[in-house]
Amino acid sequence: MRFLYNVFFNIGFALSAPFYFLKMYRRGNWVAGFGQRFAQYDGKLKQALTNRRILWIHAVSVGEVAVCTRLIASLEHRLPNHKFVVSTTTSTGMGELHRRLPAHVSKIYYPIDRRKHVQRALGFVNPEAMIFIEAEIWPNMMWGLSRRGIPRFLVNARISPRSFRGYRRAGFLFRPLFAGFDGVGVQNELDAERLRQLGVRPEAVFVVGSLKFDTGAEPSGARLDVSELLGQIGVPTDALVLVAGSTHAGEEAILAGVAERLRSRFPKLFLVLVPRHHERGGEVGRELQSLGARFAYRSEITPATQREPDSLHCLLVNTTGELRFFYERADVVFMGKSLTAEGGQNPIEPAALGKPVLFGPNMQNFAQIVPQFLAEGGAIQVKDATELERALAEILSNPSRRAELGRRAAAVVAANQGGLEKTVERIVRVVEPAR
Repeated sequence: MRFLYNVFFNIGFALSAPFYFLKMYRRGNWVAGFGQRFAQYDGKLKQALTNRRILWIHAVSVGEVAVCTRLIASLEHRLPNHKFVVSTTTSTGMGELHRRLPAHVSKIYYPIDRRKHVQRALGFVNPEAMIFIEAEIWPNMMWGLSRRGIPRFLVNARISPRSFRGYRRAGFLFRPLFAGFDGVGVQNELDAERLRQLGVRPEAVFVVGSLKFDTGAEPSGARLDVSELLGQIGVPTDALVLVAGSTHAGEEAILAGVAERLRSRFPKLFLVLVPRHHERGGEVGRELQSLGARFAYRSEITPATQREPDSLHCLLVNTTGELRFFYERADVVFMGKSLTAEGGQNPIEPAALGKPVLFGPNMQNFAQIVPQFLAEGGAIQVKDATELERALAEILSNPSRRAELGRRAAAVVAANQGGLEKTVERIVRVVEPAR
């Protein structure tokens, strides 16, 4: 089976490589750390890892980085003698790791799942244990960990119906891989049952809820004063700020149109668009220009920038790592990837800040979280752009309604916290059994 997997993987990788590398090129910053994807590391990293007790944590992309950051902060207190290595797959994820994590935490790209690259990576890092955030099941990595007797954990796991069907169809390959986990923290009992059916040992599964509820802490590092930045481009201090976070293709145009129509009723309404992938900034900017929108690029605002009052109606954020700061200034937040794409984006961060949150019908990636917000009146879900405009008009005109939505949203977050410490306890129990 392993031989066949590697044959088919190599063929598939050879065929998909042009598209893979093109995607990396379009996202930018692909040169830095490129060799790490093939387990090629420099002497500086080798020196940092030599004679250390290593814990390797894998956060696939930006969505997992917030959980990773809090997980490391908690583990460092319990395992002070360990060195942490964090891997990611995307350049945007790497940017977030460098922004959120201190220098003493080593950051690398996850190797592609070719046997020789995985073997080289495991031999170089030599971890005592490996922690995967959410789901990233690559056979050669799992086989390599088993061969070396390295404990592995899957945390904040969720299994969508589609993934569940896929893993079951390929059960001959994946059941032994799932069975090898020493601990799997899941968000709810449904996920727990799915994972048990996929081969995870019942005693290894523990239900702790979503760890993303524990990721709303104050970020470290440099802060962005959004109120000051908006003041530079002429936005009044009493403006109503609508932040559209992590938007996907098509949503920016919808939001721009909705905001323009609402501005006749709310002349101080200001729109902040934050595309999920900052490299789409040019594409979105051209779209806004074609609509006649008066906007500025975030990247073009410097300390010397000064614009006349009411000269702009929109800010297009084509930078990374600043979304939370815009959430802090928001009066209303719309979550992207929920109108024109499927999956949705994480509503917990703005909810933890006490902001009224709206999203479209497609929140499949947060199927366990969204019902809690809706049941407690901590968010509004709309079915289309028309309903979004109507809902925004209602809450923009009612300050007490906005405040109540925000209060209820924050209460949902507070009520669901605590899973992180339960997860850390399970990991420490295996890594340091005598403690």
